[in-house]
Amino acid sequence: MGVPGGPQLLHSTRQPGRTTSPQHGFQRPHPHQVPHLANYSALSTETYSTIYHLPHITLLRAVSRLKLLQTGITVAILPPVYYLYFTGELSYFLVSYSTGVAALAGVMLYTASHFLRKVVGTMYLNSSQDTLKVAHLTFWGRRANVFLPVSDVMTMGDTGDSLTEPVLRLKRYSNAQTMYFSLSYGRVVDKRAFQKVFGSFK
Repeated sequence: MGVPGGPQLLHSTRQPGRTTSPQHGFQRPHPHQVPHLANYSALSTETYSTIYHLPHITLLRAVSRLKLLQTGITVAILPPVYYLYFTGELSYFLVSYSTGVAALAGVMLYTASHFLRKVVGTMYLNSSQDTLKVAHLTFWGRRANVFLPVSDVMTMGDTGDSLTEPVLRLKRYSNAQTMYFSLSYGRVVDKRAFQKVFGSFK
């Protein structure tokens, strides 16, 4: 996903080409023909308008950082626990219990971070409507940006998702990477621009 907390630029080595999505009539690339994006410096200086926002991303960021803090504290108490055990002041049961709690905290942190990193917080569209900027969380609970060619983003008709579903997929034609957003908990800020990317809906 790139350097934690830093912007990410997803390049493609595909050549330009487009096909038509039968359900929505939008021009989309052939899976083996995706255009290049400009370099990051050029993309970052462009003007972007918000098309989607998830208000709960602040809460998810807090949860992510809380899990980091919890895991850090749990792991930090292990050295004193082992020291007291080897000096005979703690029982084997307490050492085993503390080790199990620390291991469980680590597993929970990894699992939570794995899913939270795939949640889309905000989506933006540039003025020429050919680049989608996607903001999401990193492992450390910080913000990172991904830039995608609009022509490489699957419409909802192509992903097979329905507007009635609480969670929708943000997928690309060029690879299997999947992120997630929600119209039930998030809101579409610019419906027309949103349809430019994901296809028309009622």
